[in-house]
Amino acid sequence: MEHEMKLQDKYYNYILNGTKRIELRLYDEKRQQIKIGDIIKFYKEPKLKDTFRAKVIGLLRYNSFYDMFKDLDISILADVSMTKNELMDELCRFYTVDNQLKYGVMGIRIELL
Repeated sequence: MEHEMKLQDKYYNYILNGTKRIELRLYDEKRQQIKIGDIIKFYKEPKLKDTFRAKVIGLLRYNSFYDMFKDLDISILADVSMTKNELMDELCRFYTVDNQLKYGVMGIRIELL
């Protein structure tokens, strides 16, 4: 199955340069459909003209990003130029703590195609 996701410019580039190897999302109804072996087509915001595909090679489930960040290093979640606190602030702009606790969160391990 192929899924589509949008990425902000810097996160798009982090994946392409190999530092970001786990995509972080809310484990909502849409993301619950993702399975190992699926393909994700990523679109670079804001114009959505640049794209790449990646294969899902692993799925991680946590109650919140806070819990996930205890186990994983920033070097695979984004880039060492960011701190975990900076990444957490960005994630909380999109996914409220209430929604994280309601749905849980997921880390999608990806491999570029």
